[in-house]
Amino acid sequence: MGRYIGSACAQCRREGEKLYLKGDRCYTPKCAIERRNYPPGPHGQSGSFRRKASDYATQLREKQKARRVYGVFERQFRRYFAEASKTSGVTGAALLQSLESRMDNVVYRLGFASSRKQARQIVLHGHFTVNGKPVNVPSYPLKAGDVVSVTEKGRKSPYFQSMTKELSRRAVPEWLSLDGQNFSGSVLNLPSRQQIDSALKEQLIVEYYSR
Repeated sequence: MGRYIGSACAQCRREGEKLYLKGDRCYTPKCAIERRNYPPGPHGQSGSFRRKASDYATQLREKQKARRVYGVFERQFRRYFAEASKTSGVTGAALLQSLESRMDNVVYRLGFASSRKQARQIVLHGHFTVNGKPVNVPSYPLKAGDVVSVTEKGRKSPYFQSMTKELSRRAVPEWLSLDGQNFSGSVLNLPSRQQIDSALKEQLIVEYYSR
C-alpha cells in the first residue's frame, strides 16, 4: 500500500480533533475541525451511526491517531512498538521517543517546515545533513549529539531564505537547540515523556498491541 494521498483534513475529522497535519492552516478559521466538526462520509453529520465505543475501538483510534500524527505506515509503527517493548523503560514513552527522534519530526520541531508532511518532503529532496553527511531518509533515527543542518545549496534557495527572520526567534522544544543564523539544530538529548508536547494516550496503544 502506498502513502496516504487523501485529504489531511479528513483524517482530523475522523479523529474528532486537530492533528495539525497542515501546518499554519490548522491555526486559522479555515481548519476543517472549525468548519465541519463531524466525521467525513455520508453519515458523518447525522451522527446516526454513533454508539458507545468499545475498549478495542478506543485503543484502535488512539493507535491510528498516532500513526497519522507522525505519518508512518502500519508496518513501520508496529516495528517501532516492537523495539519500544524491548526497552527497560516504559513502553509507551519509549515508543513516542522513537517517533520524536525521526529525522522528519526533528526538522519539523526545529521550525524548518510547518508540518511533518512538508518536513518529509524537504528531507527527501536532500536539503539536510546530519553531522555533515547528507541524509534524505525521513525515518532516519537521530540520537543525542547529532547536528542537523541545511545544505549549502539549500540555504540559497528562496524557501529557506524566506524563513531567516522567523528562525531567529523560533522557540524549540527543550531537548533541541536551534542556530537560526546558520540553519542548523542539535539534538541535546532524546526527549523524556514530559518533554514531548503530545496529547496522545500512549497507554491505550500499548493495550492495543498487548491484546
